[in-house]
Amino acid sequence: MNLILLFPDDFIAESRVQLTGRRLTHVKSVHRAKVGDTLTVGVAGGKTGRGLVTCLDDALELDVMLDVDPPPPLPLTLVLALPRPKVLNRVIAGVTSLGVKRIFLINAWRVEKSYWKSPRTRDDNLLAQRLLGLEQARDTVLPTIETRRFFRTFVEDELPAIAAGTLSLVAHPAAPMQAPRAVTQPVTLVIGPEGGFIEQELVSLTAIGFTPVAIGPRILRTETAVAAVIGRLF
Repeated sequence: MNLILLFPDDFIAESRVQLTGRRLTHVKSVHRAKVGDTLTVGVAGGKTGRGLVTCLDDALELDVMLDVDPPPPLPLTLVLALPRPKVLNRVIAGVTSLGVKRIFLINAWRVEKSYWKSPRTRDDNLLAQRLLGLEQARDTVLPTIETRRFFRTFVEDELPAIAAGTLSLVAHPAAPMQAPRAVTQPVTLVIGPEGGFIEQELVSLTAIGFTPVAIGPRILRTETAVAAVIGRLF
């Protein structure tokens, strides 16, 4: 972890924290820290800074100074067809590290029903992946994740309001238009399953103002496509 994420329950005094569990193990085995070392820390939802190791035994104690703002978020709402369970963890951690703060996981024709029953879609797992993404990027602001099981209801009843005032794009390999670069306005980006959206789903999205865009002739895995499109846009 590039940042040790702190929570209110970790504080034993105004500027002192005590940590156990995964974070203690990581500091011992990966950072190989010792008393007197300083580590990068940040409080969830707040500032980042430095933590001075004052005790490293059955627990880790740090004197912390939090005086640096976290990196700015991307002005992007990501609407993503639920990927395969073994891919989901990497995607969520990855987009969190990129600065995406609002994520919708949605159903589509080519999303297998079994994906929704995977333990990796549980709230505790999705939270764990977001925390890993924050630690990687030295960020502290947790993205929100919402799930929608009914594609048509979501697209017709909710997505127009979500995308209002943004550049509305749907990634599609066969789109004649290439995705824009260096966008300076907020974006709502829809990315389908690895097999792509079916024609009816694309029609539904274009009907509410989404423009299909491509990033080249190659067919990419979900985690690669998400990173490639976001990197191109911003």
